[in-house]
Amino acid sequence: MPSEIVIKVNNLTKKFGDFTAVDQITFDVKVGEIFGFLGANGAGKTTAIKMLIGLNRPTDGEAQVAGYDVYRETEKIKQNIGYMSQKFSLYEDLSVRQNIEFYGGIYGLPRKAIRKKTDEIIQKLGLQDRAKKVVGDLPLGWKQRLAFAVAGVHDPRIIFLDEPTGGVDPVTRRQFWEMIYESANNGVTIFVTTHYMDEAEYCDRISIMVDGEIKALGTPAELKAKFSSETMDDVFIKLARG
Repeated sequence: MPSEIVIKVNNLTKKFGDFTAVDQITFDVKVGEIFGFLGANGAGKTTAIKMLIGLNRPTDGEAQVAGYDVYRETEKIKQNIGYMSQKFSLYEDLSVRQNIEFYGGIYGLPRKAIRKKTDEIIQKLGLQDRAKKVVGDLPLGWKQRLAFAVAGVHDPRIIFLDEPTGGVDPVTRRQFWEMIYESANNGVTIFVTTHYMDEAEYCDRISIMVDGEIKALGTPAELKAKFSSETMDDVFIKLARG
């Protein structure tokens, strides 16, 4: 039985004047899949993700996210997704507990559910002793894990991660990916943009963008075989050189 499609994109395009930032991209993502959206900085990844989460209106093309249209139903899309940006979206001058409670309120959770979720996240992350400390005092790796937990506080169907592992060491990156695996195993779809090609190996399927276009799409094994490459870095270099 085929898996349910939770993100469907067809010829999606975004232009800024004469500049085409995203050029007729087409792909789909299945429920519970970890989908890597790879490319160098400036390839168009962030512009594409902003269209999918309802922050940027496309110039042309079609897309549905969680069954909702990106032109007409952006508010419904936002109710069904979580989003973690490169900056982690946390308030540095609020405590750990206050950040979780704040985002629970933003996502419309009832007070009782907010208290329950807040306690669960603090315990799961092992932050009991730091729950009242301001987030600005946390190490970067802790901020990263907290931001991911906050993005999922309302149990969304999809979590979008935009360059989530920038600036952290390889061990911390690996620990973060363990959280991603756990969410995917629980049926949450993960859509992650990154320019770290080694992280492609952690994804179920990946697309690679070059100059606003998707130049490759498939599993890491399929793409390495197709481009006769040992690593995803080698695949990307071949694509970037045309």
